[in-house]
Amino acid sequence: MTTLVDRTRTVLTHALEVYRGTPFADRLAGLHARLDQPLRVAVAGRVKAGKSTLLNALVGERLAPTDAGECTRIVTWYQDGHTYQVNAHFDRQPPRQLRFTREDGQLDIDLGGLSAGDVRELVVTWPAQALRSVTLVDTPGIGSLTESASRRTWDLLVPDEEETPADAVVYLMRHLHAGDVEFLRAFHDSEVSRPSPVNAIGVLSRADEIAVGRLDSMASARRVAARLGGDPNVRRLVQSVIPVAGLLAETAVTLTEEEVARLRTVADLEVKDAEELLLSADRFVSTRPDLGLTETERTALLDRFGLFGMRLATTMLRRKAAGTATELARELAERSGLNDLQDLLSSLFFERRDVLKCRSALLAVADVVRSLSRPGSDALAVEVEAVVASAHPFNELRVLSGLRSGWVSGKDEVVADLERVIGGAGGAAHQRLRLPSDADVPDLAAAANDALSRWQRRAENPMTSYELVVASRVAVRSCEGMLADLSRN
Repeated sequence: MTTLVDRTRTVLTHALEVYRGTPFADRLAGLHARLDQPLRVAVAGRVKAGKSTLLNALVGERLAPTDAGECTRIVTWYQDGHTYQVNAHFDRQPPRQLRFTREDGQLDIDLGGLSAGDVRELVVTWPAQALRSVTLVDTPGIGSLTESASRRTWDLLVPDEEETPADAVVYLMRHLHAGDVEFLRAFHDSEVSRPSPVNAIGVLSRADEIAVGRLDSMASARRVAARLGGDPNVRRLVQSVIPVAGLLAETAVTLTEEEVARLRTVADLEVKDAEELLLSADRFVSTRPDLGLTETERTALLDRFGLFGMRLATTMLRRKAAGTATELARELAERSGLNDLQDLLSSLFFERRDVLKCRSALLAVADVVRSLSRPGSDALAVEVEAVVASAHPFNELRVLSGLRSGWVSGKDEVVADLERVIGGAGGAAHQRLRLPSDADVPDLAAAANDALSRWQRRAENPMTSYELVVASRVAVRSCEGMLADLSRN
């Protein structure tokens, strides 16, 4: 059976033949190789949104610098590999390998006298389980005081020419700033072969700060994220908004037994004493000399956990909700929102990685055809259009984009059902049909048949709007696809 990747690879092979010997040949060859590479996900957002901290949490190691040094002003790629290596890439000279060290588990890159303006991008190759399925791109903050640093992110993700090298983006926001809207609108395009809300996720970052570090901060953050995600203006820009306490998430996946032992000295205090100690950062650092922790150790704990993390971790230790570093790390990751984000990335990005990569590749071929006419260009353009028009995953993405932009509308319950059936909440059958993950095949088949009948009736109803009829036919095809897959199990 010919897959979407196979058809896209055929298009790229044809494009390489048509444009052999032209300036576009290297670009097309790179796209051909990219089909077999991991999905590329960029982490973007305004300055101090917590991009590098979240990236470290996703990787499971403290690789991205989180201070205000030169490296944070450079686009940095993190990819899996067999060796530990950092290379600086330039516009007009060969890459240069850089020295690096690790202190307290954190990566420190020596630019060797180079400034951020000298380097186009850094590529960090690091053997890591998390990077086998995704290459992560850390970007300078949008709205940076340094115009050149902010411009690097715009040039990478919203280039004036060529396609963005990222297949998807995780966009961090602390609230919806005008600059966020401007960037995401530029990243968005209504064409199925271009970046759109279906390959962008919004993260309400530093979520623990919303309620000033109280233990119920994440509950407050979830309510704020739900309001943001339900805003029609936001829905046009990102597929979903999810709250994450990035610092706590990073600490959870890199937690040590030594840190847990220091937390226990606070957890062992009387509840009232512990609460008073953690009223503020200054109080924690400068009071209770009898605690047995030096000022340096206390400052290190605050740097790693923040006040919210300290309050949460010590409360869990006191209540025996976690005993070892492993148990505490698992609980903190869950409460930080990291697990929810990873589940969302899996269902919306990683399960759809072939579709997203093929879309990026077909966009690039279409751009090349528009840029330079050659013998065979017209036939190549027809090939691209044929793949885009006939591939059902692209049709699903087109309808999802239509739903987000308001082009497809209807009753709330109808729109919600449509979005789920065509994969808006994840591509697995149980996610499309609102069933538990352990639902058996007969239950899935019965639900898929019900959905098929429901959307067939809607598609054939003369009172259904034209836009919803088009979307309903896509939903019918999605149901038929689920039934075909289930019949093979």
